[in-house]
Amino acid sequence: MKIRVDCYSGYRGEETPRRFWLEERLIEIKEVVDRWLDPEHRYFKVVGDDHSTYILRHDSVTFEWELTFYQKEGILRKTEK
Repeated sequence: MKIRVDCYSGYRGEETPRRFWLEERLIEIKEVVDRWLDPEHRYFKVVGDDHSTYILRHDSVTFEWELTFYQKEGILRKTEK
């Protein structure tokens, strides 16, 4: 699922997501739990202000963001492309 993301750019120029929109719903990121790289993507595991866990993926070639994982109240959900 493609999403819109606002980021903070740190002193090293690395962008870290601060908030994102799922359609019309704004989710503020309260914590970045983990982050990792693969050759074409950057991943961020975050906790939103709704206490849900999300994994956001940033494509290094197209610069698009996608929601790849969502967890709410013990229920695991993987998003479809």
